[in-house]
Amino acid sequence: MKHLFSAVLLWTFLLTGFAASAQTTQNKNTWQHSYEAAAKQAAAEHKPILMVFAGSDWCKPCIMLRKEVWDSPAFQSYAKDHFVLLELDFPRFKKNQLPEEQKKYNEKLAERYNQEGVFPLVVLTDEQGKVLGKTGYQAGGPDQYIAHLEQLLHQK
Repeated sequence: MKHLFSAVLLWTFLLTGFAASAQTTQNKNTWQHSYEAAAKQAAAEHKPILMVFAGSDWCKPCIMLRKEVWDSPAFQSYAKDHFVLLELDFPRFKKNQLPEEQKKYNEKLAERYNQEGVFPLVVLTDEQGKVLGKTGYQAGGPDQYIAHLEQLLHQK
């Protein structure tokens, strides 16, 4: 009887862990780290690119934007059908440093799209790289941010 209880308990933990893992995988959008890959996906799916210049370990508004918007189920669900996500990170702490090749790549894109060095900077482009709008951190949570992005996309 003791072995049966242990087996049932183990089975329950495994199923719970698997369900949580599947839900996390299902809810998380994949952030690209290559503009070329993002542009290819955007062209194939007919979606704009949402490009984020962030300082993930030092920029408080960047961290707040991630927690309040990017990681929210509401934004993830919306973005899945409306954007190709591209993250260009500029961490400062040694433990978070990117490979040298990625750093140079991010800097090259910053020269083109973030010449002012603003963090966070959210740039909306089409698959050819034409800028459709720029913004930064906006308080108010995912629903207000989604409305703000929609407004940027349809302002022209």
